[in-house]
Amino acid sequence: MRSFAARGMELLVAQSYSKNLGLYTERFGAINVVCSLADAAARVKSQLKRIARPMYSSPPVHGARIVANVVGDPALFNEWKVEMEMMAGRIKNVRQKLFDCLSVKDKSGKDWSFILKQIGMFSFTGLNKTQSDNMTNKWACLHDEGWKNIPGWTVFGQMRIPF
Repeated sequence: MRSFAARGMELLVAQSYSKNLGLYTERFGAINVVCSLADAAARVKSQLKRIARPMYSSPPVHGARIVANVVGDPALFNEWKVEMEMMAGRIKNVRQKLFDCLSVKDKSGKDWSFILKQIGMFSFTGLNKTQSDNMTNKWACLHDEGWKNIPGWTVFGQMRIPF
């Protein structure tokens, strides 16, 4: 944000922190707005208040308090970091397994390395609608467009790929 603001750009950045600590129902995050003129900032603030008020008058603070406790306590914060590294490692392992299976089973010569370059909990598999439907009908929930929740994919046993 600082880099864009230093270049004189106006911006609006919305961030959610709920997923970082598994607090999905707590809905806590931030919205940051940088305007070049004070009157524009006042108008934006007024509109944000107008939007937010009907959604919640007194937002929950439970999630924010949990986060403050975790990041404010060095022992808890270190434990959280270790758990995040374990989870990220597991996701990386599942991606590798998916890549390995697709590379072996697909005889088209397609380069599946994009799966290893993706980050996050979801992956675009590159499977078409027919392949996605085949997977979903036989054993795994997969979106029509080929998106898959990587942590939900087991790495135990044989990964079944629809080729």
